[in-house]
Amino acid sequence: MSQNENRKVKKEHSEAREWIQSIIIAVVLAFVIKMFLFDFVLVQGSSMHPTLENGDRLIINKIEYRLGEPDYGDIVILNYSSSVEYVKRVIAKGGDIIAIKDQVVYVNGEPIDEPYVNTDPYGDFPEVTVPEGTYFVMGDNRANSSDSRFTSLGFVDRKDIVGHVFFRFWPFDKFGSVS
Repeated sequence: MSQNENRKVKKEHSEAREWIQSIIIAVVLAFVIKMFLFDFVLVQGSSMHPTLENGDRLIINKIEYRLGEPDYGDIVILNYSSSVEYVKRVIAKGGDIIAIKDQVVYVNGEPIDEPYVNTDPYGDFPEVTVPEGTYFVMGDNRANSSDSRFTSLGFVDRKDIVGHVFFRFWPFDKFGSVS
């Protein structure tokens, strides 16, 4: 093999090695980002109408709640079971007293301002204290939402909150931050 041919073979091997290394680094970075930092979610159902609609595609921040706690009004993704995730809004935290009377939500005796709620009628909820380490969550479409008012979901443990919804990237006409 001539010296030029030998250089050409070495260059091809070097390029192939660089490509393989780049692909491996990209896959590892994508895995780390998806597992620990951000994730994509598809809204299925109408429980968050009018804020979110069926088919909306969202980006969630997973690291935010590793460093801090969910706040009042945050839209969060919950692990309901191994195969089901819910999107809901944080209404109350551990230690808060919550009640719903005549479609007004009271937290610690004070009505909360909820301009995002669908106006369809929904029922009252008796006064309860949210246990420490848990959250009371509700959908914005109160008349059509399985949320903390019902025993099927109930109070949500901190460990079951996956991340904070912060951005909608589909549909394009609603592209932007979510609150």
